[in-house]
Amino acid sequence: MRATIRLFASVKPSRYLEAGAPTGLTGLFTHPAPRSALIYLYSSTLEKLKKFPEDSVYRKSTEALTKQRLQIVESVVPEGFAAWQEKLQNLIKENPDVFTTPKGAAAYMGGMHVKETMGGNEFVTSTVGKVYDEQNDEWDGEKVYEGELEGTRTEAERKSQADLAEERPQEETKRVELDDEPSLTAEQIGEIEDKIGAGLIEEVIEVAQGELNLVDTMEKSQVWEDLEEKPVEGQWVYFERK
Repeated sequence: MRATIRLFASVKPSRYLEAGAPTGLTGLFTHPAPRSALIYLYSSTLEKLKKFPEDSVYRKSTEALTKQRLQIVESVVPEGFAAWQEKLQNLIKENPDVFTTPKGAAAYMGGMHVKETMGGNEFVTSTVGKVYDEQNDEWDGEKVYEGELEGTRTEAERKSQADLAEERPQEETKRVELDDEPSLTAEQIGEIEDKIGAGLIEEVIEVAQGELNLVDTMEKSQVWEDLEEKPVEGQWVYFERK
């Protein structure tokens, strides 16, 4: 569909796709940074798959497909990427307190910039915070937390308290501005789409996110372990012709 849209747009050619513009598929819009999103999702999936048994058929097949697609995405590099990457690495070295905590992620500036290490690669993810309207919104700078429940805490509830204890004090005033990764051209995005062969790159991102969610759920459930309650003999034997 996007190829058709490009034909209609030939009167006014554009080298880059506009982030947020319609893709031709209902509810699916042009991703602002598809390359970095896919590399992050694929690396996260491969990292989680390491917790699966090595003889797992699901692990072997998913790793093979994920590595193949990751290689395709990494092979297409936007213009100016090397200079941007060098600048970002220098920024991290100059501000280690901003990007590093005991857990490897930063609870800084409201958790806006987070550094993670997966598969030997470092990723810095940034979220856009709410922009307050000085005329209509009232905010005193105090961070709002949910009320605490009374009684004993579950392990999951205690984990959130541990995360809170690792956060830096609100008095931290240092600010770091991160430049966006250089964008791929429309031609480069088309090259990735053709090599993967699974539709638009936004569709590929949706599938990659779904696969990561599935791997995470399976890892938490430890589906490779034996059933707690063994099935009775013949439970999985259905009617057969005799």
